[in-house]
Amino acid sequence: MAAPDIKDIERRMDGAVETLRKEFGGLRTGRASASLLDPVHVDAYGSSVPLNQVANVSVPEPRLITVSVWDRTTVKAVEKAIREAGLGLNPQTEGQTIRVPIPELNQERRKELSKVAAKYSEEARVAVRNVRRDGMDRLKKMQKDGDLSEDELKVWSDKVQAMTDAHIKKIDEALAAKEKEIMQV
Repeated sequence: MAAPDIKDIERRMDGAVETLRKEFGGLRTGRASASLLDPVHVDAYGSSVPLNQVANVSVPEPRLITVSVWDRTTVKAVEKAIREAGLGLNPQTEGQTIRVPIPELNQERRKELSKVAAKYSEEARVAVRNVRRDGMDRLKKMQKDGDLSEDELKVWSDKVQAMTDAHIKKIDEALAAKEKEIMQV
């Protein structure tokens, strides 16, 4: 019996949960943080690049992020990317420096951030389900090729499903914790 690569499936599911945690790290709850702009991608040089590849991001004070754009020609694109990133931020350009004031968290802003957190967690769930589907497809192929019996297919399928359920639970717990943090006044 050739065992399917369950470790690979688990590693990829862990990756989806880890990515979600990083995205949640970018959802600061009223304090400025350089990681707040991590999800921002800028259309520059003919492709979409992470913000940190076209500018320096710093936090000079608790409610302000400054973005020092390296190339003058990309300033407008960077400002547009920050404004359209769905983070509720309103950047102001001064030469090659973009000042991004962090708004006070009112109830409306908290609800917005909760929606963003929910969107991130749904993307993570989809990623985990895609890994499960991929794993199940590999199992079915192994069975079709004669490497797995019907019973072994059932056992491995159950393991993959249990792993999926555990990772979805981790995602839901992370979302609940983040929403609680966001809604805390």
